[in-house]
Amino acid sequence: MLLVLFAAVACTPMPKMVSIPAGNGLEAFSVSVTEITNAQYEAFDPQHQRDSFSMGDKDAVNRVNWSEAMHYCEWLSRQTGKYYRLPTEAEWEYACRAGTTTPYNTGESFPREQWKEQANNRDKVPVSLKVAMFPPNAWGLYDMHGNVEEWCLDSVDDLLRTNPPATDAFGFHTAGAQFKAVRGGSHNTPVEFLKSDARAASIPTDKSVLLGFRVVQVPSDILPSYTETAHGGILKGAGWASVEVAPPLKGPVFMEPQPFIKEPVDGSPFYSHNHQPAVAWLPDGRLMAIWYSTDAEAGREMVVLQSVFQGGEWQPASIFCKVPGRNMTGSALLTLDNGEVIHFQGVSDAGEWKDLSLAIRRLVNGSSWTPMEYIASKHTVRHQVVAGPLITRDHSIILCCDAGPDGEAGTALYVSHDGGNTWQDTGGLIKGIHAGIIERADGSLYALGRGNAIDGHMPCSISHDGGYTWEYSASPFPSIGSGQRLVLKRLQEGPVMLCSFGPQGLFVALSYDDGATWPRQKLLTDGKRRTLDGGAWTGSFEMDATHAEPKGYLACTQSPDGLIHLLSSRVHYRFNLAWIEAK
Repeated sequence: MLLVLFAAVACTPMPKMVSIPAGNGLEAFSVSVTEITNAQYEAFDPQHQRDSFSMGDKDAVNRVNWSEAMHYCEWLSRQTGKYYRLPTEAEWEYACRAGTTTPYNTGESFPREQWKEQANNRDKVPVSLKVAMFPPNAWGLYDMHGNVEEWCLDSVDDLLRTNPPATDAFGFHTAGAQFKAVRGGSHNTPVEFLKSDARAASIPTDKSVLLGFRVVQVPSDILPSYTETAHGGILKGAGWASVEVAPPLKGPVFMEPQPFIKEPVDGSPFYSHNHQPAVAWLPDGRLMAIWYSTDAEAGREMVVLQSVFQGGEWQPASIFCKVPGRNMTGSALLTLDNGEVIHFQGVSDAGEWKDLSLAIRRLVNGSSWTPMEYIASKHTVRHQVVAGPLITRDHSIILCCDAGPDGEAGTALYVSHDGGNTWQDTGGLIKGIHAGIIERADGSLYALGRGNAIDGHMPCSISHDGGYTWEYSASPFPSIGSGQRLVLKRLQEGPVMLCSFGPQGLFVALSYDDGATWPRQKLLTDGKRRTLDGGAWTGSFEMDATHAEPKGYLACTQSPDGLIHLLSSRVHYRFNLAWIEAK
């Protein structure tokens, strides 16, 4: 038996280890000199597929998720009779620093020749991921800054901790956590995110070209066991409270506009740019809005915040969702007939919104959000979520996603026929980004979008096969552009409503024949003169009898009493069908 084990080890590419002295509250341990390479990983998984970022045997392996990295550690332990696992964050940072206290183990700065970044480039550019190309740190470890991000053992919750990780090597049982920590930064990454203390995390099933790992080896008597922890969510309760449905509103109603974004009071992060809302009516009678908050639209600090409207007032914002260190562009909410709420979210593997994965989670019975899981896990285009998903008459769910990061990319369509359990990209293309979509009486789909103007008008797209192919024509409405997003929604009373922007600002239009004609169009104002702050790209504007909000990203829902709740980038409008139809 020993001879068999020795023979297996002898022919297996084994990671070279270096001993790390005890210190900083940690027991002594050993860590692999480099990240695990393709050759080393493929001794465990011969089916692993290399890509243009990591081709050679001595390149750092990438596109390996957290569980696969852990399984490699288990396999390596069986092969050697020693005990391997992923490093904790505390172990990783201690080993990276190698006694230094500077931002990098190279000092105050990181050598430019070692920096594998393609600066200011939206497209990731392949660079060599060969390990040990540059000098090691003082303890003999290579590539602790850059090359590929490295999975750690620890779980991390929505709120990225600002304090250094605990010195306890096994402090990874974070209550309610659903993400796994990563360290070290990667190729195609700005240098400030390569620092020794730079922290990020990913969904455990993530298989990005930026992600790899290295291993630690520890004595058997300190090998921890680990279990996945359930994510507690943000919006919690014992279940949906019963709510008395308000009677339908009588007569025309237009209520005073008010801001729905209020700064947090609970310490949640809040940044200068708050934009791109989504909204849903909850089964307990509350209105919930979510949006992203960031300093830069391509920023890794971007967080999704929430606010709840009850008693006629919006509550201060609080954190809703954050994958630490990742851009979070594109959110949507959908309340199903059974009371379940689905949250759709775009998640970048870096700071750009082009390469997004498409994820969902669910709020069941008002209790807690399920862990985030992927609809489409590859970080690529066609995954930037657009608010306003819908349920068709055959109970399919339809979700629009921008097909690319620029204004002429059009909109992709995802469809689920089983309540959101499985999804398919139809492969078709709606003209215009940020598209709104409805189902018509004959079962066809009708969409309007921004950009891709036809004869100077907003493009109209119609599909008779569930979104796989589309026919295009010019709509009667003016095209819209930067800082603007429309809403297209079928009201519960039957007509189709469009909210968009024209020369005088925000207007609402009605169609009684599924978009064939639009006989009613009205500027969204009650005629009262007021100055409002539209936030985001809108800023301050004057609203009066002949002027309405000039731009904004719109999202909409309708409460059971018929009141239409329209959100722009910062303003909450409330009105009803009777007001639209009134002279």
